[in-house]
Amino acid sequence: MSAEDLENYETEMELQLYREYRDVVGLFSYVVETERRFYLANHVDLQARSADGEVYFDVTLNDAWVWDVYRTGRFVKNVRVITFKDVNVEELPRNDDLGLSQAGDLGN
Repeated sequence: MSAEDLENYETEMELQLYREYRDVVGLFSYVVETERRFYLANHVDLQARSADGEVYFDVTLNDAWVWDVYRTGRFVKNVRVITFKDVNVEELPRNDDLGLSQAGDLGN
């Protein structure tokens, strides 16, 4: 396998993962980004904790999807992440929160 073949394979895997993300994002309420992973989840519990003067984050996710090219199963029932790095949690807008007009209301 040449370097070009490997690059093409990785590009195709990333594209396939993006398509899967696009298909499932509407099923979840939160986006969670850690140093190592990107998750979609329906429940997030983020706790800042300290031990020996160090602050760390204890994150529990339920009903999650993991952005990871190398995982065959990306849907995960429970995830626990412990990290000293930043954690970003965003609530995704619901379809009804977008303020889109109903099909019958367009042009009126």
